[in-house]
Amino acid sequence: ATGYGLCYFTAEALKCMRNDSFQGKTVVISGSGNVAIYANQKATELGGKVIAMSDSNGYIYDPDGIKLDVVKQLKEVERKRIKEYVKAVPTATYTEGCSGIWTIPCQIALPCATQNELTEVDAKALAASGCLIVAEGANMPCTPDAVALLQANGVLYVPGKAANAGGVATSGLEMSQNAIRCSWTFDEVDHRLQDIMRGIYEQIASAAEEYGMPDNFLAGANIAGFQKVAEAMLAQGVC
Repeated sequence: ATGYGLCYFTAEALKCMRNDSFQGKTVVISGSGNVAIYANQKATELGGKVIAMSDSNGYIYDPDGIKLDVVKQLKEVERKRIKEYVKAVPTATYTEGCSGIWTIPCQIALPCATQNELTEVDAKALAASGCLIVAEGANMPCTPDAVALLQANGVLYVPGKAANAGGVATSGLEMSQNAIRCSWTFDEVDHRLQDIMRGIYEQIASAAEEYGMPDNFLAGANIAGFQKVAEAMLAQGVC
């Protein structure tokens, strides 16, 4: 759910801010856990081509597009390292160490591995390669210097507090089903998730615009979050 939500938010941001989409775009995703695997799946369904993934040891690069079924077999069934991918797909390459993944030119970057994995140096490489958007699928994977550089170079940056909300949102949908003793189909849940992520995008984009910082999703997310807390406090009688 988190990986799907990440891609739904990214798609909405590209559509509204750049009149663009995943279609025909190269995508680099760090990590190979649940978020990364299902971000890969949804990015591919939306028309993107994921060319690199990683784990804590290193990263794979497959210019023809990562074969997700191979990654799923390795990570979800056999519980092996990502380097085993090249045995099943000899045309791919494996590089020891994780930081180099961001030197691979891409138009969409989805850091889904760990905190502080994308540095200022990595951000510079992404901006130079024509990256359109960096959307976080992990907890604070971009360093503050990286965020500043991305924004200064016109690369859309989406903080995890917004882009990474799909998992929590779907947990809320599960609680709703339990409360009303009803079971929704996968498609119903997925449709509701899309609506939730679109709503989050609209809230933070509106907040950023209102306070004179269009395109700044970090500021928009912080402002929108603060407003929601403040409104809740006022509703409870706090003056």
